[in-house]
Amino acid sequence: MQDVIIIGVAGGSASGKTTVANRLKDEFKESVELMCHDYYYRAHYDLPFEERSQLNYDHPYAFDTDLLISDIKKLKQCIPIDRPVYSYTDHNRTNETVRVNPAKVIIIEGFMIFENKELLDLMDIKIYVDTDADVRLIRRILRDVKERGRSLDSVITQYSTTVKPMHEQFVEPSKKHADIIIPNGGLNEVAISMLINKIKSIV
Repeated sequence: MQDVIIIGVAGGSASGKTTVANRLKDEFKESVELMCHDYYYRAHYDLPFEERSQLNYDHPYAFDTDLLISDIKKLKQCIPIDRPVYSYTDHNRTNETVRVNPAKVIIIEGFMIFENKELLDLMDIKIYVDTDADVRLIRRILRDVKERGRSLDSVITQYSTTVKPMHEQFVEPSKKHADIIIPNGGLNEVAISMLINKIKSIV
């Protein structure tokens, strides 16, 4: 296999970065593997559910980023990995894993991926999806209530106490590391088309 291209897709919570990452995966099919930082939330088997639900999941320490870095390095060396599986309902890592095979393009998606320098240095292309805060909040409420079984009160409380302040402290400043900034996420057809053409010229 030729040199593996690592693409980072960052942005605030519910900014549309997953949509952008999936658009790229759909375009390049089997040439692309998608790795989400959310898969690498730390396990807390020692804590009861009530305590796990109170943890700050929007801080860099919430992630086992060292394991993600190790797995990305293996994929770059064409070595398959078994990534973790995380349950948003249980606020914990499950006992399952998913096999990920090497590919020409590895996309790393997550709101905190530009915060870690070692992970950042592995990326060949860094994309930041920039979406207004009010739009992100509405999307997050709809997603967490409908897809993740959360209550409206818990989503709003989490947003005001951890999501918003952590975004301002860590995520927004990391935008300076981006090579490409995409306003309006997956709805920006012009930016998506330009990005696809850029990747085609590389691979």
